[in-house]
Amino acid sequence: QVQLVESGGGLVQAGGSLRLSCAASGRTFSSAAMAWFRQAPGKEREFVSAISRSGGSTVYADSVKGRFTISRDNAKNTVYLQMNSLKPEDTAVYSCAAKLTLTGSYYQNSYEYNYWGQGTQVTVSS
Repeated sequence: QVQLVESGGGLVQAGGSLRLSCAASGRTFSSAAMAWFRQAPGKEREFVSAISRSGGSTVYADSVKGRFTISRDNAKNTVYLQMNSLKPEDTAVYSCAAKLTLTGSYYQNSYEYNYWGQGTQVTVSS
């Protein structure tokens, strides 16, 4: 079992920055590929970014590429999402997800993830 708790959301003006954290319980964090997804009101959940178990491979949605950075600290059982140059369209509930895996891959589809956090609200004002 992996329990995930996100933090770091809030209200920020357009152009500002936030750093989201996702703390994982258990001893299996280093065996988990991790990802961030987001869901805006009235919209489907969408992929934001993913990272492999070691942190050596990452991928981003086109909408956030160049502005967001995913990273992880396996010693702290935590994955981060640094969000810069925020836009009003980034407003959403951001959730982290974990997939226990034996591979060094990342995963971009929500159905591939076994564990989810409760989400943290990010609101970007114009």
